[in-house]
Amino acid sequence: MLDERTLVDGCRNQDRAAQRLLYERFAGKLFAVCKRYIKDPDEAADVLQDSFVKVFRHMDQFRFECPLEAWLKRIAINTALKHLRKNKPFDHMTDVEEVANFLPQNADVLPTLNYQYLLQLVQELPTGCQTVFNLYAVEGYTHPEIAALLGISEGTSKSQFFRARGLLQQKLLADQPIRTDYLP
Repeated sequence: MLDERTLVDGCRNQDRAAQRLLYERFAGKLFAVCKRYIKDPDEAADVLQDSFVKVFRHMDQFRFECPLEAWLKRIAINTALKHLRKNKPFDHMTDVEEVANFLPQNADVLPTLNYQYLLQLVQELPTGCQTVFNLYAVEGYTHPEIAALLGISEGTSKSQFFRARGLLQQKLLADQPIRTDYLP
């Protein structure tokens, strides 16, 4: 098995075997990242493919300042966000001040759940909620960072996160389909 530096050097030199190995080593993890943002598996696969095209096109920009997997993950996330922005799901998001009275006040943390079940629940969320939830709760971005990435206000990012959390809590507590009609 090639170490990361040898693998990156091979990809930089257009070595098809190195590119195939990089793809095989990271495609599963990156597809899981894409699926967290893109509900449709076929669209997620397209985003994964676009991500690898960008990776191979810009491999010369990787400087070993972070782990290769982290760099690849950032490219996959940015590619997924670009795909979402193209479809404009953030146009109808509401700022936190507009919905403060509707947000659940329960601060309980989601219990440990089966990954596939939790992924399914998150994928049932409206796209804006799903995206902000993933960026904040899964990827560890701050609300100001999310706002900059998505071109929304910080309050809207917070609103979408709290709405996502409330919808997930509703689903977990009631074990019923998620309602998305109770907020403006």
